[in-house]
Amino acid sequence: MSRDRDDTVDELSRFLIEYPDTQYIDAIFVDLCGIVRGKRIPREESGKIYHRGVQIPHSVYLLDVTGYNADPCGRGFGDGDPDGVGVPVPGTLTAVPWAQQPTGQVLMTLANGDGSPSIVDPRNVAERAVHRFAQLGLEPVIAFELEFYLLDPERDDNNRPQAPVSPITNQRDAATQVYSISELDARAAFLDDVVASCKTLGVPASVATAEFAPAQYEINLHHVESPLAAADHCALLRHAIKSIATRHGLGATFMAKPFSALTGNGMHLHLSLVDASGRNVFDDGTETGSEQLHYAIGGLQAAMAESLAVFAPNVNAFRRFAPNLYVPVTKDWGVNNRSVAFRIPAGPSNARRIEHRVAGADANPYLVLAAILAGVHHGLTNRLDPGAPAIGNACAQTDADLPLQWHEALRRLEQGTILNDYIGRDYLEIYGAAKKAEMDRFFQYVSAREFDWYL
Repeated sequence: MSRDRDDTVDELSRFLIEYPDTQYIDAIFVDLCGIVRGKRIPREESGKIYHRGVQIPHSVYLLDVTGYNADPCGRGFGDGDPDGVGVPVPGTLTAVPWAQQPTGQVLMTLANGDGSPSIVDPRNVAERAVHRFAQLGLEPVIAFELEFYLLDPERDDNNRPQAPVSPITNQRDAATQVYSISELDARAAFLDDVVASCKTLGVPASVATAEFAPAQYEINLHHVESPLAAADHCALLRHAIKSIATRHGLGATFMAKPFSALTGNGMHLHLSLVDASGRNVFDDGTETGSEQLHYAIGGLQAAMAESLAVFAPNVNAFRRFAPNLYVPVTKDWGVNNRSVAFRIPAGPSNARRIEHRVAGADANPYLVLAAILAGVHHGLTNRLDPGAPAIGNACAQTDADLPLQWHEALRRLEQGTILNDYIGRDYLEIYGAAKKAEMDRFFQYVSAREFDWYL
């Protein structure tokens, strides 16, 4: 047994001593759609998680949002549905604060039978992109932000989602009170539970704000030095928020555009790069940042069109893109400007960074991370000029080159060349096939509007 395996087994022993009433360990993983799946293992059998891993089909990572296996690229029915081996990610074993029975959970990653990383695991895909920066002597420093809505668990008379009733006013939330403290007060019990749960989970949740719509909130995560850990935190935070909302008699959604007339939910990623000495190479003492920062933005611009199928993973995600909604509809960058795709936030120069504002909150954080790092690395190595920063409103009109419909985005992903070198053509073909099958199934459904318009 290796020293690393000894350490992870010790992690389990320490956990069971700290939480002696634990009855189950949930071995969890994050699939292509960002959904948390896994196996619940009784305490007395939990040692096998660390000693020999957990058998799980590779195809489970490739299910669509409904849990359907479309056999993308012959993976599932076509290859006999073979198992891979789920391996625990060190340092991720924690208690589950919302569990009805004392339960732990550990994040897993998927390996092939020979121990090599399985290409179907999005976490492995992201790790492949992260490793490219070591060749440059740089380390990405990442933090995610997530927007979400709280919902009444009951739909309205038209079977549509609706905002919950405020526990303070006893009225249904209807006003848009961005940055409202009173709205945070109204949901203090829920938000306090989220903060406490995040401490238990080791998720560095930070600022909470009320956003631009009734019962819409944003929670920021602190930046961390491990890009993969940052994506872990994002996935775990999303899982925690939905679970805790249920405990409070609420729903929570990260759907990119749950209300057509209201603002959508975004997944913003903050990125800087540090060298071996710990210096932020984006900092040159100016508000616009260094030459390396500009090259990174140039690469993000070059990769944006072929990456949109990752940033917007379903038909609803593309409803978020429209002019004058503080949602990127161009490839512009700018300083302290929320109308652009690639924003340089104000603040001290040693914290100079890029805020990537394109992805929806329901995207897979590992794949978002991989696509962004691919663009950044491509820009740095090819010294791509992003052009001048935008001044004023950059989202009044859409860029005709951006594929802002699902089928167009999947076509651009298929035709793209930049992501191939970082994510791998094999995984991109699997992802594209899975999403194409999901799209086809979606459009087979005859909607109520079709009856209204065409019957």
